[in-house]
Amino acid sequence: MATIPASLRRLVIQRADNRCEYCGISQLGQVATFHIDHIVPVVADGETVSENLALACVSCSLRKGARQELEDLDKGEVLSIFNPRQQLWKEHFAWKGVQVVGLTATGRATVQALDLNRLTMLAIRSEEELLGRHPPP
Repeated sequence: MATIPASLRRLVIQRADNRCEYCGISQLGQVATFHIDHIVPVVADGETVSENLALACVSCSLRKGARQELEDLDKGEVLSIFNPRQQLWKEHFAWKGVQVVGLTATGRATVQALDLNRLTMLAIRSEEELLGRHPPP
């Protein structure tokens, strides 16, 4: 496992505005500390540099794991998983209340692979909505 310097960790957290860059939940109010995710995993020669790191909640980080590609179940195509350093969240996803909707094949495959609308996430986002933290800015 790669060691991430404290200064780089702070940069990633600040850049993400303390939110998971996949599902959008805020780290504020969560018990578990979010992970610094290697978008291109270390096992695939991903570097520990700002351009390859994203803030991810524990659930998204564990579901993503070392995957870089997903299958679009609608078309059977292999797609790259959403990359928060190279793609804009709002181009691939939208909010429908507390649910994440995939707008593109990459968005739909990422929603499905990371299970972004599981009941626990919907409950967390509903609570965040009451606290004024959802939807993200």
